[in-house]
Amino acid sequence: MRDRLILLPGWGLGSAPLEPLAEALRGLDPRLHVQIEPLPLLDSSDPADWLDELDANLPPDTWLGGWSLGGMLAAQLAVRRGERCSGLLTLASNLRFVAEPSWPAAMPVETFTAFRQGCAADAAATLKRFALLCSQGAADARGLSRLLLAGAPQAQPETLLAGLDLLAALDSRAALQAFVGPQLHLFAGQDALVPASAAPALLALLPDVEIGLIDNTSHAFALERPHEIAAAIQAFLHEAGDD
Repeated sequence: MRDRLILLPGWGLGSAPLEPLAEALRGLDPRLHVQIEPLPLLDSSDPADWLDELDANLPPDTWLGGWSLGGMLAAQLAVRRGERCSGLLTLASNLRFVAEPSWPAAMPVETFTAFRQGCAADAAATLKRFALLCSQGAADARGLSRLLLAGAPQAQPETLLAGLDLLAALDSRAALQAFVGPQLHLFAGQDALVPASAAPALLALLPDVEIGLIDNTSHAFALERPHEIAAAIQAFLHEAGDD
């Protein structure tokens, strides 16, 4: 099913931020079947639990992709599936979301800890703040944040907290190094959540994969500039399909 792409959304905001990108991809190639798969609704922060559910629910032999947390999960699922994954693409997705000495190109631990504490105290207010952070750097940041919030599902605080703990636990470095299929990783130039410095850091780790930096865009660049992102993905899929 090399003509099928499954996209996984990011934390807290549901599938709506990826819908314009999916439509743009279908418009570029009507033969490409694009499916947005909601993230599991789990209270567990164990990556294996999330991957088990995704692996059980998603068809094999497809392209896997995702935005932010969804991209990190797609990377882990891709290496788990090996030859049963046609290829991997990630959108504004870091290899580690929370910084550590061996991967400084990420969110500082103190910032993440304060954000998680805010979510535990007031999940609704934290989601609003998150939408603002996702849209920071966009040409119309407030308008984009309103769009993000408008499509967000009503999630239970326990699920949101489990997702944050999962974000802190995931590390995609070994997975990306182990996965032998084609890879495309797109980053946003003005991302307030995943620093643009993650792009050259990934290139230093994996010089043979495709990496792109979309200038003057926010973390929510898939919603902000769906046609530009779709064109980059379509070119990658076409090139990889010719190999």
